[in-house]
Amino acid sequence: MTQRYNQETRELVLQLNEQGQSVPSLAREYGISEATIYNWKKAYTPDEETGKSQADIHQMEKEMHRMKQEIDILKKGYHHIHERVSDDTLIYEIIDEERQEYPVRTLTNVLEVSKSTYYASKNRCPSRRNQKNEQLKEEILQIYEKSKHRYGAPKITHKLVQYGWKVSLKRVQRLMRELGIRSIIRKKYRPASNHEKVESRENLLKQDFSTTSINQKWSADITYIHTQKEGWTYLASVMDLYSRKIIGYSYGKQMTTAIVVNAFQQAMQNQQLKDGKGLILQTDLGTQYTSYEFENLLLQCHINHSYSRKGTPYDNSGIESFHATLKKEEVYLKHYRSFDEARLALFQYINGWYNRERIHGNINYLTPQQAEDQAKMLA
Repeated sequence: MTQRYNQETRELVLQLNEQGQSVPSLAREYGISEATIYNWKKAYTPDEETGKSQADIHQMEKEMHRMKQEIDILKKGYHHIHERVSDDTLIYEIIDEERQEYPVRTLTNVLEVSKSTYYASKNRCPSRRNQKNEQLKEEILQIYEKSKHRYGAPKITHKLVQYGWKVSLKRVQRLMRELGIRSIIRKKYRPASNHEKVESRENLLKQDFSTTSINQKWSADITYIHTQKEGWTYLASVMDLYSRKIIGYSYGKQMTTAIVVNAFQQAMQNQQLKDGKGLILQTDLGTQYTSYEFENLLLQCHINHSYSRKGTPYDNSGIESFHATLKKEEVYLKHYRSFDEARLALFQYINGWYNRERIHGNINYLTPQQAEDQAKMLA
């Protein structure tokens, strides 16, 4: 089956080509055929007569299709719905009815409601609380970085109170666990108190990461990366626990459900899977991974969702280890000026180095790509 590449991969490879890296060099480094890269160059090169590239024309066709869908929705008389209802409940019901025919993004645009708010209503999560937690996480990360990772939850709580936040130690501890951070001074990880009320979710893996081939067990998580211009940015990654390959990732300016959805969809595409029956995905209990949108996506793909226990990062040690390696070998050695600079650096590290060149002791000193290739040969 022909390997498909997403839009971001095409753009980043062509960006490296524009910066002077040759097509043969890019083909060797990222495992993409020269013919494919030349086809991308042709698609993105403007026609001399029209001044538009094939990619521009394709984008225009997509935009025309989207506009036609919006017109079809408007013809159904939904555009005056806000004048007839006092809350958005009926609008959400209309979206539920029409989403089989039209994309949710198009429906929410026409009906003038937020896509994220729609999904939040499905998940019945208090959106104001979630927004406040996201703001609080950014403050926690800033204090944590300023202390050079020395401050734990008690000191960070004290600093937050100084800054005017009304926050408890337990809340800070919980948010730090969701962020995957803790003081470097602490030698041993201390799990949460048994008295803390946490939502119970099934941990299917129970730290059993053994596999016999690829696409049996995956691990996913989010980590944070600082840039000088945009501040904190976020990387969501998906790892295959057999090959240790990063099979999907998404990099964004906000810690949203969208980035974990994009990373998962990229993993499904890269592994050429339409159905994940029998596959187990391990994640933490972060709101992105427990959201209605993400849970429903896994359900549609027939994938079993396994959750790490609160305060137990070792339940998801595979992806945690990758993010730690990424920080030590790349992120902490750089000072990214912007989101775009970090985006290109992450692409080069993950696709050019980690997956294809970096040998891994847990897979007999193969690279993740070699481990995956061997598994495919034996299948």
